[in-house]
Amino acid sequence: MAEKPDAETVKTLNANVTDEFRANAGRVGGRFKDNELLLLTTTGAKSGAPRVAPLVAFRIDGMLLIVAGYGGADINPAWVHNLRANSRAHVEATTGAFDVLARELNQSEREAVIPRITAIWPAFANYQSQTTRTIPIFELKQDGG
Repeated sequence: MAEKPDAETVKTLNANVTDEFRANAGRVGGRFKDNELLLLTTTGAKSGAPRVAPLVAFRIDGMLLIVAGYGGADINPAWVHNLRANSRAHVEATTGAFDVLARELNQSEREAVIPRITAIWPAFANYQSQTTRTIPIFELKQDGG
């Protein structure tokens, strides 16, 4: 089982990746170099404040998906709790910025996309093997209003 990531380390990493993303039109280096990345701004479930998380994005069968891998930790990242409390969020992507409605995939939908996610991002299999939690996967649909 992977340990819970240190909150301050996660905040610093997220801030650095967010700054790099915004400064380079969505392009970042490091471990995200060859992946599509987006910035997800949720509303804090407790604070009500905007919270930004850089996430790897997957486009599968016309769906825009995000995965709550969190390095295989035994808890979900904060953005999962935020989306479960308020499904409206904002996305910044290389294709532009837009509002979304998030929907958590059910078990059968999740099982259908896992092989495709793992083919794109092999770390997913490692993360799932390190934790007993079911790693949530969300679809983000552009919100017209």
